[in-house]
Amino acid sequence: MGKRVAGICYVKADSAQLEVQGGVECPATDKTRETVMGLAGPAGFKETARTPYIKLTAINTPDFPRKTLAESTDMTVTAELANGSTYVLSGAYLVGEPAVSGDEGTIELHFEGDKGIWQ
Repeated sequence: MGKRVAGICYVKADSAQLEVQGGVECPATDKTRETVMGLAGPAGFKETARTPYIKLTAINTPDFPRKTLAESTDMTVTAELANGSTYVLSGAYLVGEPAVSGDEGTIELHFEGDKGIWQ
């Protein structure tokens, strides 16, 4: 029996449903690990906290909440993936320089926040 592992995704920023065109990206873990090398070889590893985020390409619909997204600094952004996984980003805000592509009708969004939880 086949299992759906990819496909349609849904993203909400506060209460606004965004039309997703391309992929949705969320971090798989909340930390990164790096090997600490000694003269004799690997001595262990160190852990560093990772910034929780959600990246996506949204369709720039006529009712796209551009002003709300640009001004909000404490959103809840929820990404529901096709495999049934959900990632909830709290305390979220837009980072970087969101760019609108007129010829494609899309906008690249990168949200970061205080906490990201897989449900």
